[in-house]
Amino acid sequence: MRFDIVTIFPGFFEGVFAHGIVRRAQAEGLIEIGLHDLREYAHDRHRTVDDRPFGGGEGMVLKPEPLAEALEGIGVCAKAERGAGWEQGSEAARERGTNRRSFDSLRSAPVAQDDKAASGTRVILLSAQGRLFTQQVARELAGLERVVLICGRYEGVDERINEIYCDMELSIGDYVLSGGELAAAVVVDATMRLIPGVLGNEASGEFESFGAADAEIDVDVEGVPRSQHGAGGLVDYPQYTRPAEFGGLRAPEVLMNGDHAEIRQWRREQQLRKTLKNRPELLERAELSAEDRRLLDAIRSGEKI
Repeated sequence: MRFDIVTIFPGFFEGVFAHGIVRRAQAEGLIEIGLHDLREYAHDRHRTVDDRPFGGGEGMVLKPEPLAEALEGIGVCAKAERGAGWEQGSEAARERGTNRRSFDSLRSAPVAQDDKAASGTRVILLSAQGRLFTQQVARELAGLERVVLICGRYEGVDERINEIYCDMELSIGDYVLSGGELAAAVVVDATMRLIPGVLGNEASGEFESFGAADAEIDVDVEGVPRSQHGAGGLVDYPQYTRPAEFGGLRAPEVLMNGDHAEIRQWRREQQLRKTLKNRPELLERAELSAEDRRLLDAIRSGEKI
């Protein structure tokens, strides 16, 4: 899988992608990450990529021309031009020259939705106005061949870039960042770890916070308990390791008694407790069994389980 990131700060990612699982995934050829300096596509003496917003107001807005040329320079054509195998080589894209065409002509042509879906590529604008990035969205992206991420800056990106080139807008949370670079790093990390082969243990991507439900998982069904009870959209349960006693607190005896059934029940109860305490809104859409609901009622009433 390939990630392409368009940014005015490509150096930001040098440390972020040089460690841990991301570094190993690149070294093993499981993912590729391309960093593209937006200023290389600005041709004035000052390499200007922003301007004041129409209508007035504070801040600056990223200009459409450098962004359009950067996207076409890495083989991303306008949505209106996409057909089967729409990715173009950078040489051909540069020859066409975005600045030689009007944005109106690009907007007026029909969008080939089916061909776009078949291409295995998504062009994403990272924006505070976007769809919330969740584990489910990460799973959707992990099934693609290529993801192109546009990092906004200042007051944002000229909306015509969104309309002409982007398949979706994504936000990593209800807060405002100085730019899309941090969000891009989050999207890459959360997505690439769901690609087969990236994690050392294939089950790790299933048994974790916001993961799949038990019914959707077919790993280690018999024998030693799974590393986690299938989350079904809930948060993870608390983890403990050696020593058994630390700081005057002892790890739960249930985890050390070897009773697999009791361990599973304890883990599920703790997931429900933590979700109710920290993320109660998740319970509204989580996949809960009749036993889950019984446990939740007991937790809410303070009944001993």
